[in-house]
Amino acid sequence: MKKLLTNLTFWVLTAITCGALLGHYYPEKGVQMEILGKSFIQVVKIFINPIIFLTITLGIVGMGDLKKVGKVGAKALLYFEIVTTLALIVGVIVANILRPGDGVVTGNLQKGDISVYANKVHDFSWLQFFLDNVTLQVLLFSLVLGTVLSKYSGKDQIIHWLNFVSKYVFRALHLVMIFAPIGAFGGMAYTIGKYGIDTLLPLAKLMGTVYATMAIFIFGVLGFILRTYKISLWSYLKYIREELLIVLGTSSSEAALPSLMVKLERMGCSKPVVGLVVPAGYSFNLDGTTIYLSMATIFLAQVFNVHLTIGQILSLIGILMVTSKGAAGVTGSGFVVLASTLTAIKVIPVEGLALLLGVDRFMSEARAITNFIGNGVATIWLANNEKEFDRDKMHYAFENVKETENVITDNLTDRTQPEQTKL
Repeated sequence: MKKLLTNLTFWVLTAITCGALLGHYYPEKGVQMEILGKSFIQVVKIFINPIIFLTITLGIVGMGDLKKVGKVGAKALLYFEIVTTLALIVGVIVANILRPGDGVVTGNLQKGDISVYANKVHDFSWLQFFLDNVTLQVLLFSLVLGTVLSKYSGKDQIIHWLNFVSKYVFRALHLVMIFAPIGAFGGMAYTIGKYGIDTLLPLAKLMGTVYATMAIFIFGVLGFILRTYKISLWSYLKYIREELLIVLGTSSSEAALPSLMVKLERMGCSKPVVGLVVPAGYSFNLDGTTIYLSMATIFLAQVFNVHLTIGQILSLIGILMVTSKGAAGVTGSGFVVLASTLTAIKVIPVEGLALLLGVDRFMSEARAITNFIGNGVATIWLANNEKEFDRDKMHYAFENVKETENVITDNLTDRTQPEQTKL
């Protein structure tokens, strides 16, 4: 009983349940809980860039081989493009087979104002995307600093201080993550209270199709990717279940991003690979968002009885391969990118986006969880591919999930584990 009461997974799951009940039976109170979810995410965000900076800088200095750093980065970008393209194709195929848009009566659906999203379509630019994306800027700066330090003769003193700062940054994060159940409670209460379960009924088929497609992608594509190195997807998901619940409750992969980086290192991925792949994947490896964008476009085509030819579908995939990469850098990203895609193909009414506003929030959990799992799988695969993976650590982590589960309350740097092989 004592172990249960000190287990974060138990408290997060309890918080999600309580939040859903509050939002359903007392909607106004549920909406007021939004501040709890938002505040928790904002506090966690404070740690993301410092952790990326420290992880990459110290990792590159520790790796010593700068050519290998460039090789890992190039492989990561190639991996992202291939896997997100697969996600697009899966989304298009399933949407065309199950046809969630058939029979939807637009007049009976709750609609909303899409002008705020449509007006942003023409404002988007790749230059602005990079200027606004602080995570990418920190990533590039850390790469440069790590490269310079690796060549600097007096680097030992600087590295000592960076390690000192890193230790206390992670300790502070552990303290913050104790409040994860409160954030999950607030996020779930707000979602149910604001939009209500009744909102789901008219578009239940779309919801079911999206969630089913995400499951197919995770257990089919991502599961196959891990199997190439004889790693069990189920074991990995069990290992990060705490983080998955936090993402589910807050509808944000950012809420568990720092903790994911810690756990990937603990299960054997080298620090440089984690530092390079996870933050880059946050901008360029959005598998769940990509699936949703492709399915939403096909769904709207079906709603308005627009028959897309093979050529138009291929064009759609090509457009989304580009536009989906900017989804993490824009406010209201999903709708902005979707609006820009509909504008580009010019055959589906952009106004159809209003049909999705009511249920989009309920599908954001699926997107966030798929993005989150996808970035972890990418890191594990690339670490194995680069021989920067310690399987002894992985076996220890998988076999001792209950011991390693409370990343947020334990001092990770002091825990006894098998020593990682020197790179």
